[in-house]
Amino acid sequence: MTIPPDLEAQILRYHHVEKWRVGTIARQLHVHHGTVMRVLAQAGLPRTGPPARRSQIEPYLPFMFETLQKFPTLTASRLYAMVRERGYRGGPDHFRHLVACHRPRRPAEAYLRLRSLPGEQGQVDWGHFGHLTIGRARRPLMAFVMVLSYSRRIFLRFFLDARMENSPRRPRRGVCSLERMRPCPPLRQSA
Repeated sequence: MTIPPDLEAQILRYHHVEKWRVGTIARQLHVHHGTVMRVLAQAGLPRTGPPARRSQIEPYLPFMFETLQKFPTLTASRLYAMVRERGYRGGPDHFRHLVACHRPRRPAEAYLRLRSLPGEQGQVDWGHFGHLTIGRARRPLMAFVMVLSYSRRIFLRFFLDARMENSPRRPRRGVCSLERMRPCPPLRQSA
């Protein structure tokens, strides 16, 4: 939104000549304080604000950084006791907050998020779940698991063996039951 040039001139005059503050100018001219600040910024004036106060912890920051570099897992309460012995007079709660802000962070790990289309990719695995006693025979209890990458749907079936001749049949049946498609056609046995 643009404002008339005469209003801009009034804002600049009140600020430079009368030394009025932004809020006073906005109140007297019935405009938003953001409009006054924008006009002053467009005129080349730096943003003004309250002067920056010196923090109580500033003299102790080099010691704090050096200690945290040597001992990155040192607790804030122990570091507070060490800084307190050196003359710091601030409170422990504020000190813990400052330590959290200045504590060195571990480098972030990069992750590659895989995106796949429906039916494009799935992950399969076998799991061993101990043994079952059937009659006098002791049989391994195996689980076949397949997770579709797109929908995260899971197919799980338990078996009493993990023989290779049964393996090609299982993923295909798993996909059919996961996708709720028509029944799987029978597999052709290769000679």
